[in-house]
Amino acid sequence: MKSIYAFICAESAAGHHRVTILCRTLKVSRASYYRWKDHEPTAREVERADLKKRIIRIFHEEGEGTYGAIRVHRKLKEELDCLEDERICSVKRVQKIMRELGLVSCHRKKWKPTPSQNRVEERPNLLAQDFTTTNLNQKWVTDITYIETKKDGWCYLSTILDLHSRKIIGYSFGKNMDTELIIDTLKDAVLNRKFTPGELILHSDLGSQYTSKRYEAALESLEINHSFSKKGCPYDNAGIESFHATIKKERIYQRSTYRSFEEAQRDVFDYIHRFYNRKRIHSSIFYLTPVQMEERTLAS
Repeated sequence: MKSIYAFICAESAAGHHRVTILCRTLKVSRASYYRWKDHEPTAREVERADLKKRIIRIFHEEGEGTYGAIRVHRKLKEELDCLEDERICSVKRVQKIMRELGLVSCHRKKWKPTPSQNRVEERPNLLAQDFTTTNLNQKWVTDITYIETKKDGWCYLSTILDLHSRKIIGYSFGKNMDTELIIDTLKDAVLNRKFTPGELILHSDLGSQYTSKRYEAALESLEINHSFSKKGCPYDNAGIESFHATIKKERIYQRSTYRSFEEAQRDVFDYIHRFYNRKRIHSSIFYLTPVQMEERTLAS
């Protein structure tokens, strides 16, 4: 028994010695250390720890690192409501916790227009910056954006978006920015949608691909009304410009530079079909995903 007692005393003394060294290193008193060690967390602290875990999960899993405080707050509120949790968690509180955790969403670079000196024939602007809709397949918008790869150089993404649901309904990805690229995008969109001939507006810019006789003929055969942005006015086509800025901010710029065309193609497919259309919530459509918005519209 004496040997056991001596062993316990020796271990205790060694423990006190280690605590003393730790406190000296951290420049805190032993009393402060023991107060911290023996502290029982309050209900407020337990609640805050739980909120931190939920916010971290929503930021990384739901938003994949793209959600800011407003979207995180929206998903958190939905989660707590489902659990019938009466806790009140404001956007400011979420912002404060995210700052503490170092959770920062990627930021969009501001676009600065560069006026072109080339003369372009003005064409009818049927959309006239009226992006409101009452149903699907009333107004589509389309554009092309650039994506750089190390092996294959510049590649091009052409997309068509339905303004009612904000869903990407057609896209094509190629190595050449030609009329074939946008024709393939149109075919993809038409294959996935049913619309009333003569009542659908497709809006684009004044790029040579969109003003080509071949593209105009394709739209005429489908009885789709073609609308054009004014020269040097990207705000006329804000819906699709916004999507291209979003995919670059949330995915392309995060990857720095793709190694090849095939790698970029796979990542674009993943972003559009898995994340953007089915998972990413939008404030402009009541914090629903594009797929949820379409399902709600078709069910009404």
